[in-house]
Amino acid sequence: MSATASHGVGFPIVNALGGLDNPNVDVETGSQLQQTSEEMVVDARALADSRASGLTAVTITLGYTLGDLPPYEHTLRELDVWDGIIAEHADALTPVHKAEDIRKAYTDERIGVIYGFQNAVAVGEDPALIDDRVGLFAERGVRVIQLTYNQSNHLGDGAMAPENRGLTPFGREVVASLNDHRVMVDLSHSGEQTCLEAVRASRQPVSINHTGCRALTDLPRNKTDEELRLVADGGGFVGIYFMPFLAASGHARADDVVEHLLHALNICGEDAVGIGTDGSVTPIDDLDAYRETLAGHVAERTRAGVAAAGERADTLPFVEDLRGIDQFRKLIHRLEQRGVREDVVRKVLGGNFIEFATRVWGG
Repeated sequence: MSATASHGVGFPIVNALGGLDNPNVDVETGSQLQQTSEEMVVDARALADSRASGLTAVTITLGYTLGDLPPYEHTLRELDVWDGIIAEHADALTPVHKAEDIRKAYTDERIGVIYGFQNAVAVGEDPALIDDRVGLFAERGVRVIQLTYNQSNHLGDGAMAPENRGLTPFGREVVASLNDHRVMVDLSHSGEQTCLEAVRASRQPVSINHTGCRALTDLPRNKTDEELRLVADGGGFVGIYFMPFLAASGHARADDVVEHLLHALNICGEDAVGIGTDGSVTPIDDLDAYRETLAGHVAERTRAGVAAAGERADTLPFVEDLRGIDQFRKLIHRLEQRGVREDVVRKVLGGNFIEFATRVWGG
């Protein structure tokens, strides 16, 4: 594959769920249940590392996910913060509203920022307000809305909800509104029944932007073959993450990422699979210090009932040998070693997400 100095690889790389912050600042602040956008540091190093990695676009998480903050008001504030971050770094960042914005980011050698939620509770609980709020979020640039986090909400059950109930009537109305406003319906973190019912309820293709394959590692955050196949058959997208849930030991390696990608390609086909690392490009420099804070963070999430099965004090929330600015090039090399064709590698690293975005958002 051809390489260029500006992009690192000769094609767009799209991370369906990731970050643009410098996590080394987070290590110093200790564990928190949810870090707000104002507490993240998007600095020169983080931007330089992201560009050096070849990253073209990334879905970042903003707004309310969990905790005691007022969901709607906090989400509006987070949108203001990220608008400011992009404006401050206009030479490096650009907002993404349509698929063509990703292609233009690649041409312009900037990083496209896709606004996404990891919980839809900011739409409120009044059915009469659903369309107004979804419309406002879409107008503010939100392109991806995940229905649930790990726990249940009034739309449906998350992956850790033991009842495994399906999509609620309210959730169906939210899905319909997301379809109307051409916002991606993301089923990451959802429970199995909620996922299956949401795929069938949606009039547009849906996504699972960051997950693993339960057939390989039987943990709730991973998706069954039935879920993966149903999403793909409807023209949707599945992103494989770089997370501990890819290995039963909790210590996932690059080879595990490859195995889950190969399984997803086998189940979903070569046009539906991509990556959603669930992490930033800039690596944590002092892993020993980070491990000291990680135990407290995991304990806090467990007490709050938002942790997923497989989260432990000794499980790093990333793949240790797929960190830093070479993570995508390393993955490309490993996929090539496993015999994945060059055109399929291009699809997995970004092309499939762009095509999926075209179907949902428009060109």
